[in-house]
Amino acid sequence: MRLLTLILLLLLGGLQYDLWLGKNGLSDYHELSDAITRQQQDNLVLKDRNNLIYREIDDLTSGLEAIEELSRNDLGYIKQGETFYRIIPKDKDKGSSSGDAAYDD
Repeated sequence: MRLLTLILLLLLGGLQYDLWLGKNGLSDYHELSDAITRQQQDNLVLKDRNNLIYREIDDLTSGLEAIEELSRNDLGYIKQGETFYRIIPKDKDKGSSSGDAAYDD
């Protein structure tokens, strides 16, 4: 009877070891569960970025307003008939005596 009890205890201990510390045990399960959660969050961020890119592509292919805005902001294009004014702020470090001095480009 003692031998049977000892064998059953060893078997139970071996199964518990595999459950808690062995390969594909609870620790691996928790690590993989955390990795899945992180990956799902990363996927949501990437889906939002992709949706933004798709909307921008649709704007560029369907309308001229988006193309005009991009060319004005990125390349500095000016429409024919428009007047472009460049305002250069006064440099506070120069300490000029006259406050209304003209600036040269």
